[in-house]
Amino acid sequence: MITLWILESVNNPKFPYRLTIRQGEKLLLALRVQDKWPGQKGNIFCIREENWELEPPVHEIERVPVISIKRLGKRLALVLDRAKNKRCDFLFLTKRYKTRDGEYEQIFWRTQQALRERKPRVKLTTYHAGRLNIIIDKNEKYAWKFSECAVEKAKLPAGDYGLKDHNGILALVERKTFDNLLAEFGKMPLFHQQLAELSAYRHSALVIEADYSDFLKPDRLKFYRPSFAVKAIAELYALHPALTIVFAGSRKLANEWTYRFFSAVNAHEGDVPHQKVAEVIEEYGAAPETRGGIYFEIKRRIVDEFPVEFTISEIREKFPDVPVATVRKALNDLKKEGAIANYGIGKKSYWKKGGA
Repeated sequence: MITLWILESVNNPKFPYRLTIRQGEKLLLALRVQDKWPGQKGNIFCIREENWELEPPVHEIERVPVISIKRLGKRLALVLDRAKNKRCDFLFLTKRYKTRDGEYEQIFWRTQQALRERKPRVKLTTYHAGRLNIIIDKNEKYAWKFSECAVEKAKLPAGDYGLKDHNGILALVERKTFDNLLAEFGKMPLFHQQLAELSAYRHSALVIEADYSDFLKPDRLKFYRPSFAVKAIAELYALHPALTIVFAGSRKLANEWTYRFFSAVNAHEGDVPHQKVAEVIEEYGAAPETRGGIYFEIKRRIVDEFPVEFTISEIREKFPDVPVATVRKALNDLKKEGAIANYGIGKKSYWKKGGA
């Protein structure tokens, strides 16, 4: 369904334009704005359109498809389907009154160019101050150090280091030394399977304690030629586009990168969006930010790859090492979501896509 950006003029001298974002019959956002586009003015102050159905527009100025709507903290970032003036965002703030109780809302419409020219002095949106809860896989030897963090050793579902909160695992990192990665080149199909499970998590990374240039040095490669090594690395990027791959240069820098990565993820997870931002994203139907893991991989494969009718035995064949309880949970959750339905009983039972 196409999402549209619609700008109209109205009979209001202070806020002469109305901006609406629609997805079919759904109204995602309606604002009164003071100009057609922020341009060089920087920020444009906006207010909520309360009576958009009551006051007809004078005329429609433009109607443009929306490519993307994303939440970035308290910002709603948009990309329009046109060559110029295509990127902007709306900053939603809630302020407390200085002279009386209560809160009021401020909305600012900003463009990429304005943000670049103003260079506002603000702290990073993923700034984190506090203790991180980090899990080190129990099989990890000579583990990295994380000072001032709550660290425990346990079995991770994937990777060597994990970040957790009260809801579960937030992020995972697979650590490789130079020699470790060379060893993986000898068993690439298995390594790809491991990375596929790792990248099923929304925040995941492969962090290498070496520089990319190290894999171009014949005296260090031993059994491989530089041409093979760089092709193998390129294959990792190509087959796992959702996975962040970092050549950190050394053990110390790999440790530091992972700590900063976990800090940023933790801060982002704790960032509560403005209510309106959350409402728009929910109505827009953005893809859910799943935490990943084999459970989500089973659900994805059922929806994207399995035939219309299938049995639980077919799933077990694809995932022989996964507990049957995990498979049944994925099936039951897809059933609750209306994606599949089950028919028959006993050995003749089967599942069908599309619900009942």
